Amino acid sequence: MSLLSRLRCITVDVTGTLIAYKGELGDYYCMAAKSVGLPCPDYKRVHQGFKLAYTEMVNKYPCFGFAAKMPNIVWWKTCVRDSFVRAGYEYDEETFEKIFRRIYASFGSSAPYTVFSDSQPFLRWAREKGIKVGIISNAEYRYQDVILPALGLNQGTEWDFGVFSGLEGVEKPDPRIYEIALQRAGNIAPEETLHIGDSMRKDYVPARSVGMNALLLDRFRTPDAEEWRKSGAIVLPDLVAVKELLCSEKSASAC
Repeated sequence: MSLLSRLRCITVDVTGTLIAYKGELGDYYCMAAKSVGLPCPDYKRVHQGFKLAYTEMVNKYPCFGFAAKMPNIVWWKTCVRDSFVRAGYEYDEETFEKIFRRIYASFGSSAPYTVFSDSQPFLRWAREKGIKVGIISNAEYRYQDVILPALGLNQGTEWDFGVFSGLEGVEKPDPRIYEIALQRAGNIAPEETLHIGDSMRKDYVPARSVGMNALLLDRFRTPDAEEWRKSGAIVLPDLVAVKELLCSEKSASAC
């Protein structure tokens, strides 16, 4: 029996799998600074500052502050302020508030993201085959409520259910987030589910650990992809190739 004929559910990661960031982080920090009449911060320093600040926030307040009951906007304000400070920029409270509001609004819209051209067709194809489609993402509520719909990836037409770390209090690579997805799909058996992502550590390993089928996308030709293959993972360039793989198996008719 082919994998396609056995599948009842496909779950997908979001960033790097369905969508990608557009431009550089510094672009949005620069626009925000310019909006209050200040010069652009140094891109490299801001990027490095953000990486350090974000890592610290994730460790200190995981799942966007879920357990601490920290409001999403407070989590991001703390992170953005620390990003600037680490990059060597300190603003007075009024100036920072204006800059932050611009940044927060930008990343709560479709502006910084682009959808891969094969994402919507693949998701719709899977649902037309009668397969439930779920989203599993280390993301906050705006991905579900604002960003994905603004990008044309809507619940009900492209996907059926979502599991977002900021709403669940569990994040990848914790296998529990995959168990939540199986429950939300209607207690579908893991062997009847395929997870698609772009990280060996966050997607492939934990999905396989709960018994799901899994494969990885290598959209950006990462040097790690060869190691993924050596570890036994199926690695494909895009969702077109995933569909071709599923349709090429014996008994996979009417694709």
